[in-house]
Amino acid sequence: MRKYNNDDKMQLEEVICNKCGRLLKVENGIIKEGCFSADTVFGYFSEKDGNRHLFDLCEKCYDHMIQEFSVPICEIEEKELC
Repeated sequence: MRKYNNDDKMQLEEVICNKCGRLLKVENGIIKEGCFSADTVFGYFSEKDGNRHLFDLCEKCYDHMIQEFSVPICEIEEKELC
């Protein structure tokens, strides 16, 4: 879950892991540790038609989540980080 500064709606103030509730490290609007962010809109043929879901997971909770997958994730090493 993300919270933004009231004065500057674009300035990220804090990020909280939606699973464990831990506050992730944020400095000057930049997340300073591993964070998985999800943002999806459910479309037709879903029981959540038109609903947008946003959440953040710390790296530990993300690792725990993907360990439960029946099919492993596809992992590709990036040469440049954004």
